[in-house]
Amino acid sequence: MARTVLTGSRIRERRVILGLRQAELARRAGISASYLNLIEHNRRRIGGKLLLDIAQVLGVEAALLAEGAEAALTGSLREAAAEGPGAGAEVDAVDEFAGRFPGWARLVSEQHARIGRLEQSVEALTDRLAHDPHLAASLHEVLSTVTAIHSSSSILVETQELEPAWRERFHRNIHEDSARLAEGAQRLVDELDAGQRQEATLNSPQEEVDAFLDANAHAFAALERGAEVEVVLQSAGLSSAAAVTLARDRLTRMARDARALPHGALIEALRGMGPGEAPDPTALAARLGLGVALVMRRLATLPGELVEDLLPARPGLVIADASGTLLYRREIPGFPLPRFGAACPLWPLFSALQRPMFPIRARVRMAGRSEGVFDCYAIAEAEAPPQIGEDPILRSHMLLWPAEEEAEAARGVGVSCRICPREDCAARREPSIMARGA
Repeated sequence: MARTVLTGSRIRERRVILGLRQAELARRAGISASYLNLIEHNRRRIGGKLLLDIAQVLGVEAALLAEGAEAALTGSLREAAAEGPGAGAEVDAVDEFAGRFPGWARLVSEQHARIGRLEQSVEALTDRLAHDPHLAASLHEVLSTVTAIHSSSSILVETQELEPAWRERFHRNIHEDSARLAEGAQRLVDELDAGQRQEATLNSPQEEVDAFLDANAHAFAALERGAEVEVVLQSAGLSSAAAVTLARDRLTRMARDARALPHGALIEALRGMGPGEAPDPTALAARLGLGVALVMRRLATLPGELVEDLLPARPGLVIADASGTLLYRREIPGFPLPRFGAACPLWPLFSALQRPMFPIRARVRMAGRSEGVFDCYAIAEAEAPPQIGEDPILRSHMLLWPAEEEAEAARGVGVSCRICPREDCAARREPSIMARGA
């Protein structure tokens, strides 16, 4: 019925644009003017041959009248209504609203999209301001320098008789601190701008390594062929020793994984499980006789051409240690990963740490504007064989697959508490800046 409602409005709009009288269009379409009037006022359904005849007279495709360019528009309006349930928007009448008032509908849609972009910017900036250690260090340096300048200037002002040597020393201190303040302030501005400019220099070793892995799609053909890690590192272009150390650790793990599970063996196992659905890494691991975490890492690092041939979608992967720190990130659309600070405690990634070696499968729905439904497989495994008298070093892995929206109930999760709009979460650590009425 919704599509019919819009069809009548589109017919009327197209007729007016062409300057056709209602009676003329009705005559050429072979129907009465009164019947066309009912159609244009959305009181009669239309389809089949009559729709084709009217479309021919109006000089447009019938599909344009039946579906129109408003399909995306009405979708956006429904999304806006879903995110503001308290407003009482008449969702059943959204098609009629878009058809009768297309200008207002486009305005609402554009403002909804703009609000979404602003919220995403707020999320990113809040994440950095709250947790970025480099930003915090720069801010601390600026405040410390301001305090030093204030102290030196107070002594000069409040001390009536000060020896020339001491006065000169305080003048020199103020001059040096002022120069340091200018440098620190510029560095702080640059780090704030780094979150807004893609071409800005990355300001932490972890960001450098993440950018390096993303640029190579987390797949290195040289390592698959058995090349040395140092050969790959030579072309990485990393600017700091810390970033090189982190990258060496990641690449060493990838090289070790490639030897333990070559792509050929993984491809054969995937084809043996049949096409279509996203593969269960626990079933793959059982088929291969290998660890689940290893299979997860290899699935997430398959080259793009193999993904298109073997998998329904590119999976995401997150690895964390027992402290909850995210050590490895491979994002997929709809499931953003925090760059700094703690993630959502409801992720299966953290549940797995409570039950080492016990695989978990859960369906989750990501809250917020990037909402999506995902199948998550998680497991925590020891990094090395257990030793008597020593606690194991655990690493938790979570593999993410996009899931069907209505397949089954999904548990609500967020990115992090600070930017999660879910107000009824028992695991919340702090108020959200994205909550309604916050």
